Amino acid sequence: MLRINQNEIPEGLFKAMRQVQDHIRNSGIDPLLIELLDTRVSQINGCAYCLDMHSKEAVHKGETLQRLISLSVWRETNYYTPKERAVLAFAERLTKLKEENESDDLHDELKKYFSNAEIANLSLAVAQINSWNRLVKSFGTIAGTYEVK
Repeated sequence: MLRINQNEIPEGLFKAMRQVQDHIRNSGIDPLLIELLDTRVSQINGCAYCLDMHSKEAVHKGETLQRLISLSVWRETNYYTPKERAVLAFAERLTKLKEENESDDLHDELKKYFSNAEIANLSLAVAQINSWNRLVKSFGTIAGTYEVK
């Protein structure tokens, strides 16, 4: 159910979000890996519109249906690389924000594949999709209509 129409969204809100999105897109991190991260976080947050968008974008970029369907149970499969597993675990931890401080183990795993700058950009990517999920859920954006451009 649409709660806030496009013309009611404050001027500059989407521009600011797109600037962050552009930074992430230009960070050098594999775009397909970002789509997996975005899809997994959107699953956790129950954002139907973002799931529709990011699953379609992932398929468009070469992701398989099997891996997308299994993303919510990635720990129980063997189709994700160690690098992808590190990113998915990190994304889940930052999204769920449990009180215990267990991030050193995840950073150690990420450092096998990423520089500190890349980890910072991955952190921003997780924060960004969480922000998009919350905005879209608040606005009541209708799922199912997204088209890859």
